[in-house]
Amino acid sequence: MTRAESAESWLLQRCGRWSAAFLSGFREPFPCCRCSCRRRPLCGIMVCFRLAPVPGSGFVLLCLVLGAVSSYALELNLTDSSKATCLYAKWQMNLTIRYETTDKHNKTVTISDFSAATYNGSFCGDDQNGPKIAVQFGSGFSWIVNFTKEASSTSTYLVDYISFSYNTNDNTTFPDAKEKGVFTVNYHVALKIPLNDIFRCNSLSTLENSDVVQHYWDVHVQAFVQNGTVSTTEFLCDKDKTVTTAVPIIPTTVPSPTKPVVGSYSVVNSNGTCLLATMGLQLNLTHDKVASVFNINPNTTNTTGSCQPQTALLRLSSSNIKYLDFVFAVKNENRFYLKEVNVSMILVNGSVYSISNTNLSYWDAPLGSSYMCNKEQTVSVSGAFQINTFDLRVQPFSVTEGKYSTAQDCSADDDNFLVPIAVGAALAGVLILVLLAYFIGLKRHHAGYEQF
Repeated sequence: MTRAESAESWLLQRCGRWSAAFLSGFREPFPCCRCSCRRRPLCGIMVCFRLAPVPGSGFVLLCLVLGAVSSYALELNLTDSSKATCLYAKWQMNLTIRYETTDKHNKTVTISDFSAATYNGSFCGDDQNGPKIAVQFGSGFSWIVNFTKEASSTSTYLVDYISFSYNTNDNTTFPDAKEKGVFTVNYHVALKIPLNDIFRCNSLSTLENSDVVQHYWDVHVQAFVQNGTVSTTEFLCDKDKTVTTAVPIIPTTVPSPTKPVVGSYSVVNSNGTCLLATMGLQLNLTHDKVASVFNINPNTTNTTGSCQPQTALLRLSSSNIKYLDFVFAVKNENRFYLKEVNVSMILVNGSVYSISNTNLSYWDAPLGSSYMCNKEQTVSVSGAFQINTFDLRVQPFSVTEGKYSTAQDCSADDDNFLVPIAVGAALAGVLILVLLAYFIGLKRHHAGYEQF
């Protein structure tokens, strides 16, 4: 094996085929180019510069990694024998599985961590078989999507069917499962896509049967890449067509702020309502030195999401908001909080503004209760984007019978009680001082008479 082949092999092992592609054309191994892909499949942009040759040392390649891109997306850039891209896919998903326990109760498990996913069995297709994406993750999970060319057409192909398999012998994932074994569910999709286009669907899509629910979003797929180059022409799903053709209503100047309408939102899984939220939402954005204020109308807002043991997602979308995600998490096994906010919205000029913050700490309350704040609060996602909430109440975990549990008030509401207490304490202190002064003066007065 040559030094160049060794370098490419090392990159493939560390960062995947997509990262190694950045070095195509360079014929020397350069261990300075490092990328850690253990936690997320997308690991930043690697930029390499070939410098002038130094006598006796050959070419020098300087490699820089321009920041890790925080993403939960699965991504596959498959190449053929000539190292040309033949299949490209990037998408996000979660999978919820319902199973029966030995005591005849139903439990649900949601799979959303694909950081250790592998793609064994994925291939570009040949004369007998169409392209295939095969993903393995967890303990005995596999997810496969098959593509086929239409015999009657040379300009389109099909997303044929999706197959998902899970293994209930895994006692960690499926504790007390009544039925043990490998189970497979198949979905016939039959989605027709132009051969030379990349399919895009940022909107949430759902496949469901009695035991398995699959959610997909931010999907980009081209199964038959032509000439090794992924197309820039997008074929949109129907939901995205609705979003992109709608007229954005985000103002370009700051109007007189009005209080937004309070909406009620909920997320339902196979066990019933698992997340409740009631709030008025106001988005504040500064972009290209222009400040905008936008109130979310709950009557024209769609609600989706998911509930897991340690995390919960509330996703809102509308004609000009691709998604507004509130991600909640459990901490210390006894409290919950707002950990993450992701937003992607269409601006008045037609461009898309997106931002994410995965390191928030708002709306903290004990598990089994709800969080409530009647006063206006601000969730600062970034210096340029904030969310104002009004009449907020949220419970992302332990919802019983679709109703809120006892609420923990926010510190802003607690101030309503602190103010009168502080005033009362101050008045009591003044009264005590007046009484002390009176009695001291009275005692001195009597002592003066006795001396005389």
